[in-house]
Amino acid sequence: MATVQFFNQFPCKTRVQSSSNSKPLSKPPSLVPTSALTRRPLFSPGEFAVSRADFRVRVIDAEDGLDPETSEGGSALSIAEEAIESVEETEALKRSLVDSLYGTDRGLSASSETRAEIGDLITQLESKNPTPAPTDALFLLNGKWILAYTSFVGLFPLLSRGIVPLVKVDEISQTIDSDFFTVENSVLFAGPLATTSISTNAKFEIRSPKRVQIKFEEGVIGTPQLTDSIEIPEYVEFLGQKIDLTPIRGLLTSVQDTASSVARTISSQPPLKFSLPGDNAQSWLLTTYLDKEIRISRGDGGSVFVLIKEGSPLLNP
Repeated sequence: MATVQFFNQFPCKTRVQSSSNSKPLSKPPSLVPTSALTRRPLFSPGEFAVSRADFRVRVIDAEDGLDPETSEGGSALSIAEEAIESVEETEALKRSLVDSLYGTDRGLSASSETRAEIGDLITQLESKNPTPAPTDALFLLNGKWILAYTSFVGLFPLLSRGIVPLVKVDEISQTIDSDFFTVENSVLFAGPLATTSISTNAKFEIRSPKRVQIKFEEGVIGTPQLTDSIEIPEYVEFLGQKIDLTPIRGLLTSVQDTASSVARTISSQPPLKFSLPGDNAQSWLLTTYLDKEIRISRGDGGSVFVLIKEGSPLLNP
């Protein structure tokens, strides 16, 4: 809506004939479109969009030689066009960045060339940051952010496949609550029989328009959520031969019932919490780009983090 308010600030001059002695215009004002009505949306479907489809209304007085192209209206129009172009460039950079992250496994499997490309796109996007003081716009920071990329090598062992057989990192997220100044970092693990999570709870303090100090207070190991249903096929294929499972379906059904009982027992247990004392439980974070979809932050070790807001269409390229 800020764009609509911006256009409502354009100056508009009205010519009024005060009396019958006023000198009439030699020609009636004419509306002359000066650009084609072609529409090209700036944002994805479903969002509020600003179109480049604008046409200029020119009020021409042949004798007075008035032309908004050289008036204050022309200057405002030029500013509006530059603002629209800037938004277009930013949206294009965001899309290019998200596209370049595809297949990098949050940065773990990115090649040196891909890392360089991503770093360049991040720098360009940071130069167009629409929120120069993120800590003054806490409503934008609020919510759950999904980690899409990081250069923090400390996370790479966690992301590496094969450390725990058949278990993978399903999601890494950060949830910010500006009302209570809390941050929750969470890692969700997924396996063939269960899912679980490890998270840390922290408080943050605002230290500058871009920087927050984070103090971690406790860690939480979530209760594993086991799969309580095992699908038993009628047969399996092995070396090209079909093996009928009918004779052992009773045994497998018994195993299924036992697994279901175990799942209910374990899932009813509370999560395990532990304290995080010491100076190592503190860190700071600098937000260098922020809008309603993407957040770029840099840590105290020089690492960069690219996060996408939960629910954003950018999570589904």
